[in-house]
Amino acid sequence: MMPTNPMSLNKLLALIETAGNRLPNPAMLFVWLCIIVLALSALLSMAGFSAVNPVTGQTLETVNLLSVAGLHRILADTVTNFTGFAPVGTVLIAILGIGVAEHSGLIAVLLRVLILKTPPQLLTYAVVLAGVLSSMAADVGYVVLIPLAALVFIGAGRHPVAGIAAAFAGVSGGYSANLLIGPLDALLAGISTEAAGLVDANYQVNAAGNYYFLIVSTVLVVIICSWITEKITSKRFADYQQGDDAPTTTTILPAERRGLWAVAVFSLVVVAALLLCLVPTSGILRDPQTGSILRSPFISGIVTLISVYAALAGILYGRISGRYRRSSEFVDGMEKHMATMAAYLVLMFFAAQFVSYFNWSNLGGIIAIKGAEVLAELQLHAGLLLVAFILTMAFINLFIGSASAKWALIAPIFVPMLLLSGISPEATQMAYRIGDSTTNIITPLMPYFGVIVAFTRQYDKAAGLGTIIAMMLPYSIALSLAWSALLLLWVVLGLPLGPGAGIYVAGGP
Repeated sequence: MMPTNPMSLNKLLALIETAGNRLPNPAMLFVWLCIIVLALSALLSMAGFSAVNPVTGQTLETVNLLSVAGLHRILADTVTNFTGFAPVGTVLIAILGIGVAEHSGLIAVLLRVLILKTPPQLLTYAVVLAGVLSSMAADVGYVVLIPLAALVFIGAGRHPVAGIAAAFAGVSGGYSANLLIGPLDALLAGISTEAAGLVDANYQVNAAGNYYFLIVSTVLVVIICSWITEKITSKRFADYQQGDDAPTTTTILPAERRGLWAVAVFSLVVVAALLLCLVPTSGILRDPQTGSILRSPFISGIVTLISVYAALAGILYGRISGRYRRSSEFVDGMEKHMATMAAYLVLMFFAAQFVSYFNWSNLGGIIAIKGAEVLAELQLHAGLLLVAFILTMAFINLFIGSASAKWALIAPIFVPMLLLSGISPEATQMAYRIGDSTTNIITPLMPYFGVIVAFTRQYDKAAGLGTIIAMMLPYSIALSLAWSALLLLWVVLGLPLGPGAGIYVAGGP
């Protein structure tokens, strides 16, 4: 339970920040974590540390990475660990396009328009809601919305780090809430169906199985994260000296207005072209085999599409507004912003190695199975069992970042176990999603955590891992408590989680 006295809370968070910042430089932290995982893989392998999957009966053993085979794998895959690490390419591609849009002045003028049109009291709510909805577009929230939120807060005369916190809470803490059905819903539902098939071969979990609960969850996440931003985070980050990154005027100049109109027309053309490629069942951006949009080149390539759009919009705005007079000036914007990513690339190199070592060693999978065994022994009521499951997933999420990869490992264990107890796969899936979201924002092992550190350091040079953990801890605790309480209320009232999906299956409690 966090202290209710604001002064006590600030002291506690300051202590957490100080302790966390005493950790090594983020890159060095991952160096040490790599060493620790390598050592643990050898020691636990010799000790026979393993776990038996209760569904398949297969034994998952610790792999010794300091063996000859392990060393060969490390040497062979070091480069591909880095180049194939999702946050690396995603962020760099996004930065190329966003860099042009910012260098041309387009982002600055758009932010001024946003600040002029949005009531100050609704700004935080708008940022958090945008963060929650951004999960529809894969990783766009991390690489586009979070840095933009910082600029929006600067333009409103507020500390940019508070904007980063609000957006990060929405993007990552609220990852399992949304107003629309997205690709993650389809992916998790497919895994849940396969897991349920181990008990009932005819059970189907559809992508909308959690939809009603997700809508209410969106409202809950926006309210909680906005309240914490206003009452806690903004007070911890109250003072900020605005520099060149702050909008210098509250008016839109005629040349800027012409540039905005040109970008508006261009945007309509882009939207029309995308609809032409998506709406027809034979659209070229749909999945060529299934015709699906949820799992299509459009969704998987959306960061690239946004980057190209941002670059073209920036070039167009720069030419119309007079900011760009030479055709090559947009390259300067790319180079300028790419130059700021050096520290990030170093961090991501070591983070990529750690994630690979942790996966290769099987330590994450064994931790998940051990957690499942503990949970199975509790023999709790359905509501309390789901809450216990949320807490277990929240803990496991501190060590394994990928939502789909983790569910692929955990679902075959928990879905059949709870289905046999009368709890629907949809309820188990929703409990998993809550636990998976609420600790994303406090674990340095989440792939994009280093991105948040890098963004924060643009405005607070002393920021480290402890700064981010302390800043996001109130969000994590509040979301865990409130979201679990919401699911308990759902159980008590017996409400459907989505179309045709309840808490219990036929014959359940």
